[in-house]
Amino acid sequence: MEFLGWFLVKFSKPHPWSSIAIFIFLYLSQPKMFRAILSQGKASAATRSACRSYSSKKAGDIGVLAMETYFPKHYVAQEDLEKFDGIPEGKYTKGLGQLGMSFCDDREDMNSIALTAVHNLLDNYNIDPKSIGRLEVGTETILDKSKSVKSTLMNLFDKHGNTDIEGIDTTNACYGGTSALFNALQWVESSYWDGRNAIVVAGDIAVYDKGVARPTGGAGVVAMLIGPNAPVVFEQGLRGTYMEHAWDFYKPNLSSEYPTVDGKLSNDCYIRALDNCFEKYRQSFERLHGRQFTLDDFDYCAFHSPYSKLVQKSWARMYYLDYLNRNGSGAYSGSALSEFRDIPRHETYNHRDVFKVAQNETADSYNKKVLPTLTIPRNIGNSYCGSLYAGLNSLLVSEENLLDGKRVGMFSYGSGLAASLFSVIVNTNGETFRNSRPLERLSERTKATPEVFSQALQLREDTHTISPYNPVGVQTYFPGTYYLTGIDDQFRRTYERSD
Repeated sequence: MEFLGWFLVKFSKPHPWSSIAIFIFLYLSQPKMFRAILSQGKASAATRSACRSYSSKKAGDIGVLAMETYFPKHYVAQEDLEKFDGIPEGKYTKGLGQLGMSFCDDREDMNSIALTAVHNLLDNYNIDPKSIGRLEVGTETILDKSKSVKSTLMNLFDKHGNTDIEGIDTTNACYGGTSALFNALQWVESSYWDGRNAIVVAGDIAVYDKGVARPTGGAGVVAMLIGPNAPVVFEQGLRGTYMEHAWDFYKPNLSSEYPTVDGKLSNDCYIRALDNCFEKYRQSFERLHGRQFTLDDFDYCAFHSPYSKLVQKSWARMYYLDYLNRNGSGAYSGSALSEFRDIPRHETYNHRDVFKVAQNETADSYNKKVLPTLTIPRNIGNSYCGSLYAGLNSLLVSEENLLDGKRVGMFSYGSGLAASLFSVIVNTNGETFRNSRPLERLSERTKATPEVFSQALQLREDTHTISPYNPVGVQTYFPGTYYLTGIDDQFRRTYERSD
């Protein structure tokens, strides 16, 4: 047995395919001996890998199989908020590029909106709860410093006898949803995958104290079914990530939902992260494809969207980066950006003239490639972790008959900071993602007055962390919406689902 163990280790390293033949021979002829060798650690890592590849098929075309985007039924119009706040007309609608903002009173919280999204995903796409092997949640809306949102979502699965579901919550500002997604993708790709699908939940309730930041709030959550042979496939090996320590946006006061925000610094961090992610993605693309990457390789592009104007600025920034990488040649030969070509890149983060020229030159491409991703974000506001994926859902349902074979760039940003640029290939036409009717539900919402909106946020502020508590809000709901019915004296929350 010692000799066989030595032979297996030595021979399998330079000849991994031969190790499969050895495995078959030993397994069939000397099964007890082979199990003993494995248990004693005599087989090499290469042989163990060969055993796994022999006994299981690797998943391919991993991506999004289904999507459900939930947002509350009530919203406030940004043009009404302009009047209510007494600021110049167009400050929120043109300056921020926003149309509406969803909000919750005291009857909806992060648990309830996540329950709504996942339950509706299961129902609308006829998903068997037993077919789920991983459930990841990305959120920064923290209800409990210990108990996860994911554990609450297990209510939807344990009643069906499925308690074998990996995954947990991930938190880092607006990036948590992307980290949760990467975890799910890597699980399906790994040796631990058991053939079942994963669900990723990304979303938040974004609220701000009274002041200039309040119009950039919102509420929403996206639930995605992740698995192989998907109509929206994540491109393997194409990812650029950038992280650093920054105090641009954070929530140090755990007794309040409101963040501490440095708006100018946050915008600077966003653009700097985009620069670095773009460069790393470009390098990965060129290594993988053996040719120069250009912005034309993105048929569409979705961004994390605190507000739409920043997205437009980001697309212009990528155009400027592409101009520099191509040395102003080809399609850029007549660009007015040549005036700024020799300025160090880091000095252009806030260069108004650079952005003005780039935005002028990208007006048409922005309308074609980016604006279709903003239908939901412009109307519900910032859903933090869900923002980027609400943008993807917008694209998939608004351009459904134009997407087959198209590449979509995806830029995720979370303050603090963490960012990634990656891409998906859409291999579908038709109504694959229309089951949840997100665009129709936008038009079915109830518009609230700014007074009602302000009262709802004040109610949330006044009752945050109170126990015991019975909600008093009077919001109405879409059918199938979970809502909070009470908090007992041990801070335990109970929910019901609307008809």
